[in-house]
Amino acid sequence: MIETPPPPRLDFVYEAVVDIAPTALLGEGPLGERRIVPILGGCFEGPRLRGRVLPGGADRQLLRRDGILRLDALYEMEAEDGAVLTVHNRVLIDPLREGGPYRFSTLEVTAPEGPHGWLNRLVLIGTLQPLRPAQEAVRIQVFSLAAG
Repeated sequence: MIETPPPPRLDFVYEAVVDIAPTALLGEGPLGERRIVPILGGCFEGPRLRGRVLPGGADRQLLRRDGILRLDALYEMEAEDGAVLTVHNRVLIDPLREGGPYRFSTLEVTAPEGPHGWLNRLVLIGTLQPLRPAQEAVRIQVFSLAAG
């Protein structure tokens, strides 16, 4: 008989507060309304790393005709030691989900080999919380999947 492995557990990796510019509309496409949100900066911190979100990235968005919002963000973060990490965050938001909005993501973080190379070896998932109107930013919490 083959043993079933236990389900994975979540380990906290970092939390980022990402400062954003106003949403720019790019027009209707065949799949829905296209938008872009420039990333202006921010900060991040976790048990093994901390630093700042670099300006210059962007969050490309698609508001589908069924009400689902797909986000595809690409940006860089600089750790305290100067290492630059590239983050690709893909988010699905269902604002009509029973029990409240559904906002979860899969992330890829690419780090240079060295002290932050461990980030290249993880499966990452995240949450997204808008901070508007109090702050023009979003809070992203990132977790790794670990063997149960």
